[in-house]
Amino acid sequence: MTRARPRTVVVHDLMQPGYRYELTEPAGRNFHPEFRPQLTPAEMLSLGVFGGKYMTDCRAEFPASWFRHAKLCAERHDPRLNFFGVNASQSLAEWRRKGWIYHEDPRGWFQWYCRYYMGRRCPDDERQIRRWRAMERHASQVRNGCRRGDFSCRRRQRQALLHWAYDARALGR
Repeated sequence: MTRARPRTVVVHDLMQPGYRYELTEPAGRNFHPEFRPQLTPAEMLSLGVFGGKYMTDCRAEFPASWFRHAKLCAERHDPRLNFFGVNASQSLAEWRRKGWIYHEDPRGWFQWYCRYYMGRRCPDDERQIRRWRAMERHASQVRNGCRRGDFSCRRRQRQALLHWAYDARALGR
């Protein structure tokens, strides 16, 4: 079986004008065996994540279908747009201060995930997958501490899980 030729993506947004990367895998497939996100980027955006502010200037990089039902706000971060209606984000400055930002993904984990989902593979994949797996402890806390369907229980923690592609709506006992 022959592999498809990699496709080059050229980014034209405020943070990375002219950045290029290769898509070497089919979109949504061939993930690392330990990386099993429960939500696609399109599902995350339609549920409401990051107060709607995330990715408002870089839509051209990703499929238009991801944004059809996205809850976005170009002017400001609005926690009311989040599925659980609460702020569960730390600032980008805080992420930088903690060393969580990889230079090729200056917006953080979700940008990495979107590009990974599209088929990019990069040297930072293993670290980002470890960070994603570390969120399981939060999923366990919600699973063990909340009734299924009780979205008033641990709303910030549930919203944070949505930010990491965990379907926090399905958690609980």
